[in-house]
Amino acid sequence: MTMRNLLVPLLLPAMGVIVVLVVLGTPGSAIAAAMVTMAGFVIAIVASRDSIQRQLQVLLRKTRGRIEGTPSGPSVAQEEDTLDEVAHLEGAIQSLHSRLTAQNAQLSQETRTLTAVLDSMIEGIWITDAQGTVVHHNDALREMLQPGSTGIVGQRPLALIRNEELNDAVIRACREGASTRLELQLEGLFPRTLAIRVTPLGKDLPGSAAVFHDVTELRRLEKVRKDFVANVSHELRTPITAIRGYSETLQSGALKDPEVAPKMVEIIHRQSERLSELVEDLLELSRLESREVKLNISHVPMAVATARAAETVRPKAAGKNIQLELHVPTDLMARGDERAVEQVLLNLLDNAVKYTPPGGRVDVFGTLEEGRCVVRVKDTGVGIEPKHLARIFERFYRVDKGRSRDMGGTGLGLSIVKHLVGAMEGEVKVESQPQVGSLFAIFLPVAAPEAASG
Repeated sequence: MTMRNLLVPLLLPAMGVIVVLVVLGTPGSAIAAAMVTMAGFVIAIVASRDSIQRQLQVLLRKTRGRIEGTPSGPSVAQEEDTLDEVAHLEGAIQSLHSRLTAQNAQLSQETRTLTAVLDSMIEGIWITDAQGTVVHHNDALREMLQPGSTGIVGQRPLALIRNEELNDAVIRACREGASTRLELQLEGLFPRTLAIRVTPLGKDLPGSAAVFHDVTELRRLEKVRKDFVANVSHELRTPITAIRGYSETLQSGALKDPEVAPKMVEIIHRQSERLSELVEDLLELSRLESREVKLNISHVPMAVATARAAETVRPKAAGKNIQLELHVPTDLMARGDERAVEQVLLNLLDNAVKYTPPGGRVDVFGTLEEGRCVVRVKDTGVGIEPKHLARIFERFYRVDKGRSRDMGGTGLGLSIVKHLVGAMEGEVKVESQPQVGSLFAIFLPVAAPEAASG
């Protein structure tokens, strides 16, 4: 409502008083004039109050509509009798609403960006309030902890991970601002090793943050490395000790003994060969694991590869009166590296002959099964107990350590077999019963007949 529209109702009573006084010409009519003037003022105030109240109600509805995000009607300023002050108030509210909307949009975008960054991390993260209750976390932490239906948010650390050390670290970070590093084991179906760093949020923000690194694979590799170094050292020590001991004995005068000297030289030679085999196997395994070996994939006739491997071990089999028979079809063709296939078969046949008692039997069967070329090496040897089968292809793993060393094994043959077969996109399996025998089977991709014929 403009000032002109507000003054007209106020001036009309005054003008009426003047007209009455002029007509009557008596002072007695002053009381009537005063009453008329007062009535005019009351009417004007009531009219103004109702108009302002109506305009404020419209402005209130429009403001609530903005807050709730619902469409609103035309602006109050567009109405004919709007007070300038109400119009200015509406403009200020509109400006404030626009600024808040822009800030909320920016904050929403920053929140989405931060959430996307946290969820893309492989490290698990949680954030707690000042009491140590988790208020936020990323997806990686959910995969690490795998909580039940209760979820993670709203839980205390001790309810999520039963570890007093972690709980104490969170409390210290919240109350004392102290940072802590720790490592703990998570038991369960898939055990995990987690390296955790707990820190206060800082910058006057109450609460703490914890970053979880899954170091399970790293700790496993560290153990493998330590075991490998220990095993290699032990395997090298045995032949080196024998060579050194017999060499020193020969230097001390045994070299002149015509009966003792040849035996010692033979032992030194045998131990040096064992040492050479061990080094060669270690180098071969190292090349396989580092993928330095370049396989020449082609079509391999399995009957030919089996025959070549068998010829190498026949003298040893004949010396133990072991019957070695091959049952591999001449048309059985595998897709792989010819040298690698022969080495795999040689290692399996050598083990079969080595662990089969005199007078036993070793058979090699070849067949085509479910689109794969399968070769099985079966012996009537000492067999393997079920508890050892899961680890039989590990480096340096031996069922009977003393007996294996006496037979000259390096403990790397089956590990090399597994790596070579895997490099040719195949697999190797074992079945065995103690005192009955073992059966090792290799599965390789089969060569297409039309490609093989060309």
